[in-house]
Amino acid sequence: MSAKQPPTIDQIAALSVLGEPSRRALYDHIVSAGDWVGRDAAADAAGIQRGVAAHHLDRLAEEGLLDVDYQRLTGRTGPGAGRPAKVYRRSDAEFDIALPPRDYELAGRLLADAVVDAQATGRDVSDAVDGAARAAGQQLGQAIKTLQGRARSADSARAATLEVLHGQGYEPLEQSDGTVVLRNCPFHVLAKSHTELVCRMNHCLIAAAVAEVDDSGFDVRLEPDPTLCCVRLRRSQE
Repeated sequence: MSAKQPPTIDQIAALSVLGEPSRRALYDHIVSAGDWVGRDAAADAAGIQRGVAAHHLDRLAEEGLLDVDYQRLTGRTGPGAGRPAKVYRRSDAEFDIALPPRDYELAGRLLADAVVDAQATGRDVSDAVDGAARAAGQQLGQAIKTLQGRARSADSARAATLEVLHGQGYEPLEQSDGTVVLRNCPFHVLAKSHTELVCRMNHCLIAAAVAEVDDSGFDVRLEPDPTLCCVRLRRSQE
């Protein structure tokens, strides 16, 4: 598991281009075609001029919504076959927008890993969930250390930890006493319906991440709050 950056802004920018009716018509046609589509065919389907279609198609490609290739649409090859034409199809990129940020993919992956582990070993499912969360947390901890770089100090450890937690969608906020509250739960809906399981998993994830980092000065606590993430990072008592 790698630390990710908040996808929200980039993905909103990408998907916002579909708000233009001609671009949306072009995109819908290419999706429905299920194969590579040339500019002429796309323009005809959308009822717009080829030059306009080319501009919109390239913008969709720039935003990662379409893949681009060059192919000879006549089927001819060799001398006299003409230059390959620019063609488009829907990209494999996935866009998942949620405000505030959610990460149900991570939760699903951890729970699935836990079930597989429990089935293979006979281990209690709850313990397997904890183990999967700790393993993912250790990887997050390595991402924190990488971000911290060589400037190993308590301040850099804290700053890198908060940056990675922000990237995971937790929206950390450091209070005047040094306590860090996490204003968002990436697993909110699951935590509401399966509170004990998901909050325990979340605590294991963050605790394992922090444990990988030297001198962060954080003590990771499970302190459920209906308006915040269940985890708080308090200053360690020296």
